[in-house]
Amino acid sequence: MRRTVFNEDHEAFRETIRAFIEAEVVPVYDEWFAAGQAPRDFYYKLGELGIFGINVPEEFGGAGMDSHKFEAVLYEETARAGVQFGGSGVHVLLALPYINMLASDEQKKRFLPKFVSGEEMWAIAMTEPGTGSDLAGMKSTAKLSEDGSHYVLNGAKTFITGGVHADKVIVCARTAAPTAEDRRHGISLFAVDTKSEGYSVGRKLDKLGLRTSDTAELAFVDVKVPVEDLLGEENKGFSYLGHNLASERWGIAFGAYAQAKAAVRFAKQYVQERTVFGKPVAAFQNTKFELAACQAEVDAAEAVADRATEALDAGELTPAEAASAKLFCTEVAHRVIDRCLQLHGGYGYMNEYPIARLYADNRVNRIYGGTSEIMKMIIAKDMGL
Repeated sequence: MRRTVFNEDHEAFRETIRAFIEAEVVPVYDEWFAAGQAPRDFYYKLGELGIFGINVPEEFGGAGMDSHKFEAVLYEETARAGVQFGGSGVHVLLALPYINMLASDEQKKRFLPKFVSGEEMWAIAMTEPGTGSDLAGMKSTAKLSEDGSHYVLNGAKTFITGGVHADKVIVCARTAAPTAEDRRHGISLFAVDTKSEGYSVGRKLDKLGLRTSDTAELAFVDVKVPVEDLLGEENKGFSYLGHNLASERWGIAFGAYAQAKAAVRFAKQYVQERTVFGKPVAAFQNTKFELAACQAEVDAAEAVADRATEALDAGELTPAEAASAKLFCTEVAHRVIDRCLQLHGGYGYMNEYPIARLYADNRVNRIYGGTSEIMKMIIAKDMGL
């Protein structure tokens, strides 16, 4: 089936990204994997390539695009090569929508030029130890000073991707207590400078997958945040978080589909080259049937991912549709990648093979951005159940 989601501009971008990955990432990726993070200077290269500015308005140094299709190309090309761009996905997919939506013109003038160049990398800190997906249960606080010039931030966050290299972090904290009627009330968002006194990065977490993206614990002890760095209105943070969940879940869904597609590519190549009992593994009927079944699932996931992309660009992707796309694509990827690893035999368990890394990288897709169980709850509620 012919895809219609991408045009000539997207395909030209794809060629550029593919060449960049082959020249700048693949030769050193094993070093990044061993180190547990991409080097900081790599992000300057992404800035020079223009990746960080695609959805940034032109007056702030970006390309002024209003589309997620270039991000979709990035998902496909990084998965195809079996690599990750470190923690840069959070910089663009998660942090930027909040800046574009909430920042004042003055804030955008301060934040976006350095965002585009990679001079300042951004992360977002929502999750706290002990709260998980229950964001309304967060305990971090930001209290306005007596003179009204700054907030005093205290608390801790965990599972913060990009947290080691981040120069700015969007921190979610309580500026007011929850009410009996609404426990989500009282959350605000702040753009926090990581060089601030009292701000500290704890452990760089040792993850099962996504080894090249730095993920950390953060702590705040009497961190002074200027009132000029409040994003949006005070106490309305929870509604802002909900507004951007659809695009976040689209990104996870599309990324999972791209990983599943890459897994079939890796497995097909392997079984054609690997010989057992005097003939290629691809010659066995079971191999043909397994890969055919996987390809059928990938085709279905591609259709769902593309439809969600078009809806997101049109501003029509509902929370339930985003949840459905995430649930379907991540579950498909789980099944497909597992079956493709099985076709590699023992070699599929070795990290030198991209299928092994893909298997580990993919697992978190059914957890972050809302677990599969949360997605089912959202879909069921939309169904009136």
